[in-house]
Amino acid sequence: MPTLRVELMEGRTPEQKKELARALTEAVVKTLGSKPESVDILMYDIKRHDWATGGVLWTERTS
Repeated sequence: MPTLRVELMEGRTPEQKKELARALTEAVVKTLGSKPESVDILMYDIKRHDWATGGVLWTERTS
């Protein structure tokens, strides 16, 4: 049973997450030969102040 963990900057709509889940499931089925009902996807919304890139919090980024 493949389990995918997806961490996203908060703010995505339920519709976007639904489409992402569909696309990821399709990719796992095609690539690994899994059955769709065996693919689990865990989505985690991360607040901008809890995410940093290059040592800079996303709440402090200017571009």
